[in-house]
Amino acid sequence: MNNTLVFIHGLESSAQGNKAQYFRGRFPDMIIEDYVGPFSERMRKLEQILTGRDHLVLVGSSYGGLMAAKFALHHEERVKKLILIAPALILEGFEQACAKKLEMPVVLYHGTRDEVVDPHETQRIALQCFAHLEHHFVDDDHPLNEVFPTLDWGALLNVS
Repeated sequence: MNNTLVFIHGLESSAQGNKAQYFRGRFPDMIIEDYVGPFSERMRKLEQILTGRDHLVLVGSSYGGLMAAKFALHHEERVKKLILIAPALILEGFEQACAKKLEMPVVLYHGTRDEVVDPHETQRIALQCFAHLEHHFVDDDHPLNEVFPTLDWGALLNVS
């Protein structure tokens, strides 16, 4: 069964942002949509888009990382893997909603020079919420513009 690849952009980005364009050019089947409005509205749209889809590999950047993680809390059986880029896990009550550790593999990249989302606080929450966490601190800022294109996305997105 094929995996469904999904990219979820950050708060002030869009489906036309740098990461979305990168994925669109390399993974044409990846679902890349625009999310606007408050968190609840963004989550409603994500739920609608992913209705009836399984074997999900969710890639979320910043606020999109929070969205991916929150979706996984409610649909753990449908999510094969989370790839989180400087995820804003400190927002929207995620830590409080995480009553038990999620079991899917989670790969997290966070810049040590991030001034938007505290990388150490994010790591603390991630360690609490994800049973199979592969955490990477990288020498970059919040958007990870330097590190992002150097990652082996083919390997990261390939889930057996």
